[in-house]
Amino acid sequence: MLKEVENPNLWNDQNKARLVLKEKNYLENNIGKIESITKELQTYLEMIELSEKEQDKEVYSEVLLQLKKLEQLVKKQEVECLFSGELDENGCFLEIHSGAGGTESDDWASILMRMYMRWLERHNFSYEIIDNLLGDEAGIKSVTFKVQGHNAFGWLKTERGVHRLVRVSPFNSAGKRHTSFASVWVYPKIDTNISIEVKESDLRIDTYRSSGAGGQHVNTTDSAVRITHLPTKIVVQCQNDRSQHRNKEECMSMLRSKLYEMEIKKMEDKDDQKNSEKTDIGWGNQIRSYVLHPYKMVKDVRTQWQTSNTSAVLDGDIDEFIHKALMQSVVGKGLKAQ
Repeated sequence: MLKEVENPNLWNDQNKARLVLKEKNYLENNIGKIESITKELQTYLEMIELSEKEQDKEVYSEVLLQLKKLEQLVKKQEVECLFSGELDENGCFLEIHSGAGGTESDDWASILMRMYMRWLERHNFSYEIIDNLLGDEAGIKSVTFKVQGHNAFGWLKTERGVHRLVRVSPFNSAGKRHTSFASVWVYPKIDTNISIEVKESDLRIDTYRSSGAGGQHVNTTDSAVRITHLPTKIVVQCQNDRSQHRNKEECMSMLRSKLYEMEIKKMEDKDDQKNSEKTDIGWGNQIRSYVLHPYKMVKDVRTQWQTSNTSAVLDGDIDEFIHKALMQSVVGKGLKAQ
């Protein structure tokens, strides 16, 4: 790596130079974090040894508390070391769509929306809702987040797929158990230096009045934009800005990201069965089940990881599910499953 960076001919190829510097920064950043964690651990171990000698229970308890915080930091760093994709460090778009089932599924989609909002806040990722279609009676039919922050796509990419909920229906007076489905789709926000050709003739652009919250303005102007890419049938839409022009720009950014992701998967010869635009949101396609009745259990179908603490999961505590899924994805690439 050092030889490549110091090579004077590196700058003759701007794309190669960009990739080399990107890898250099990635390595330096992770090495720096690991060195910092190691120094902290050594300091805490010395403090524990000293507190035991002096029988200082207050210091001992405080150090144990700090070690628990350090343990969480180590787990986070371990996950980030699993990010091997070219776009893992980028921001991303996260979409949630309710499945068939009307109000039940719309409500489930809104529960997932809250879960991811809590998770994003815990990890200090900034986000904004750029499109939101409310359900007829409750919940949402769909929502799109734009997530910004280092490694956002790397963290969230394993959440793609169908999520299944089993519970006693709050909308059924007979109190019957009900199964609902919603799909999650995550795709990376591509860099501005990646060129994706989109022909104007391939687009159908529609404008409409925003349906979400936003005050009087959204009810009087057709500021929302929907773009359909005719060759691929990809549809993107945005309504968060009062400016139709800026909403169109956001739509084009989402469209380019989806087209880029599609091309990458073609090159890798992978048929992404989890894509919410290709997969039925229903039985047999789920990646995770959330059971609230007759018992409490959240189980990932891919990794078999499960927990009975459903409240914590629905409040955004999904790191372990992400960690296990990332570990599974790199098995055979030099890492062993835990």
